[in-house]
Order: sequence, then C-alpha cells, then structure tokens
Amino acid sequence: MVSQRTIARLEARIHERAAHCLEFEIADPRATFITITKVELSHDLASGKIHYSVLGSAADRSRAKHMLESAAGYIQRRVARVLELRRMPFLKWVYDDSIEQAAKLDKAIQEALKRDEEIHDKGKAEEAEPDRGWQEEYDEFSAADEDDDEPRRRPRH
Repeated sequence: MVSQRTIARLEARIHERAAHCLEFEIADPRATFITITKVELSHDLASGKIHYSVLGSAADRSRAKHMLESAAGYIQRRVARVLELRRMPFLKWVYDDSIEQAAKLDKAIQEALKRDEEIHDKGKAEEAEPDRGWQEEYDEFSAADEDDDEPRRRPRH
C-alpha cells in the first residue's frame, strides 16, 4: 500500500510531464488547446487516469481524442522515464467536461439573476416615506419622560 502523499507526488509529476509532452514534444496540430485538468492514480499504482479538457467544438474534441489515443504509448514512455518506478501505471485518457458544466451553470445563474432583477423592477412598490432616524425617536421619548413629574426609580445592578 502506498501512502497518499506518495500518490499525490506521483500524480503531480505525471501531470507535469504529460503536459510538457503535449506542449513541446508532440508535433501534431490536433494537440492544440488540450488542457490536462487532473491525474488520478489507483492505490496500488497499477493504473491511472489523465483527465483532459479541450477548448473548441465537438469536432475539436473528437480530433483531440483520436490524437491522444494514438500518442498514448509515446506519452506513457516519456512519463515513465521521469518517474523511475519499477512498474509504470497504465494511463488512460478521460475527457473531463467539468469546465463546460461550470460555464453552463454560470450562464444559468447569470440569466436567473437578470430575470430576478427584471421581476423585482416590475413589481417594485412606490417609494415610502423615509424612516425617521433613531435620534429623532430618542429625542421624542426623552421629551416625554421629562414631562413626567414622578421620580424615577434607579435600576439595581
């Protein structure tokens, strides 16, 4: 069993090396706009998943997927040189749509806020008289107390 700290360290190294490989070593035009979002390794280090995201349309995603499938062995060998493990985990590429989901959610929230503001403006009541300040109310209350001729009892503390 490998510690969580070791797994996290290996995941970070795999993430760094795979990203470097995609950016500088693969001369495939389909490799543009690919972002590695996270790396997950199993507890026994036998396998792992590299989650990636692609900026663009569905066709760009499909091209990137095919490119990653064809370059998976090359990237795995390049990563293995850096890790220096006895057995290199088998790395599988998984598309990560969390960025798209976050963008959709953000758009839905912005639309809801805009609709809420429009509804609020339509149903807005007329302006009420401004509230009197606390000082005016206090002065009125004090003046009423001064009119009383009864002696006041002091509170016990």
